[in-house]
Amino acid sequence: MLRWAVRAALAAFLSLPLQAQSILAVTVEGPITPAAAEYVVRGLQVGRERQCAALLIRLNTPGGLLQSTRTIVSAMLESPVPVIVYVTPSGAQAGSAGVFITLAGHIAAMAPGTNIGAAHPVGMQGAMDSVMSAKATNDAAAFVRAIAQHRHRNLSWAENAVRNSVALSASEALDSGVVDVIAASEAALLDSLHGRTVRTGDASITLSLRPAVVEELPRNFAETFLGVLSDPNIAYILFLLGLYGLLFELYNPGSILPGVVGGICIILALYALQTLPFTYAGIALIVFAIVLFLLEVKVTSHGLLAIGGTIALLLGSAMLIRPTSGLELVEISWSVILLAASITAFFFLVVIGLGLRAQRARPASGSESLVGKTAVARTPVADDGTVEFMGELWNARTDGPPIPAGATVVVERVAGLLLTVSPYRRAEEDQS
Repeated sequence: MLRWAVRAALAAFLSLPLQAQSILAVTVEGPITPAAAEYVVRGLQVGRERQCAALLIRLNTPGGLLQSTRTIVSAMLESPVPVIVYVTPSGAQAGSAGVFITLAGHIAAMAPGTNIGAAHPVGMQGAMDSVMSAKATNDAAAFVRAIAQHRHRNLSWAENAVRNSVALSASEALDSGVVDVIAASEAALLDSLHGRTVRTGDASITLSLRPAVVEELPRNFAETFLGVLSDPNIAYILFLLGLYGLLFELYNPGSILPGVVGGICIILALYALQTLPFTYAGIALIVFAIVLFLLEVKVTSHGLLAIGGTIALLLGSAMLIRPTSGLELVEISWSVILLAASITAFFFLVVIGLGLRAQRARPASGSESLVGKTAVARTPVADDGTVEFMGELWNARTDGPPIPAGATVVVERVAGLLLTVSPYRRAEEDQS
């Protein structure tokens, strides 16, 4: 009887479903920026706090900032939670900075139809000089060698990817020992990794991923907002809008709204530029360009100031994000630069120029529009008199000698219904 009870209890225990292992997943698409680095680092921290079986990084990137890449790689190498880097979906790439991140994973995996490589350092605004190029290449090569040695991957290919921009397809990467597995789906990947042993620090961990529940870690508001601001095109546009708003406030004190909006845009732009490798020379040239445009609408330069402002704006925009030693693919689009320069030049030269000319133009209506017009004296005009102007009779006076009836006069001032006039001939002499 006891034997049957033990057998029944054992059968019931074996029939219970296994507890599903928790896997935290983060998705990194697009350039590697400070926002992406904060997101991945937070994922590693949350995975450690929840004691997850692994952290899955879905990767699809053309590259990014070296400093952000170092932040991610450092956190991955020190992570007590196994990190699985999966280049996915089909057609995705692990380019430039993505090579470093993929090699740094405890497990490196790729989907069919993906590629990895081309990690040679580039300058964001053109080619670097030979000295800077050599320094950047040597630095990146040493970085990728250290990662490959730590994870026991193909060191020769890793360095070649940096020095010669070589790239591999998924199957070639598997054959070359660059990645550990090719999986057509996420479920197939986790199933194939079940029971594999990886080292995290001084410990060896056997992956228990069957069954597994994959939980997506969404980006929080700060990471999403920083991700938008980290786009150099957005930072550039915010900086220009901030300058416009502050200038409008200076031109029209008390309008408030342009100043408030401009101040907010400037602060956001400066915050965004802190996350990017910007140059003060680029900012100075952009500010100088706006000053030249303002001078153009006030000073007769026959277009020289406008040409100088356009050149300064284009140069400042091109120099705003500096080429540094790294893997940077973050840059301001030339289409955005040309569009911004065109709109800025048009706005200052046409819109503001017409506005200022309209302010300086003679009034076309009201009593002030009468000044400078001619009338005919119907009576002698001295301290008082009458003149005819456009078929109407007006009271008139003159500050000079009396004006005889029938003489042509010029309106000098208007005070209510009283015109101050002068002889027409004297007005011509004054104008000449």
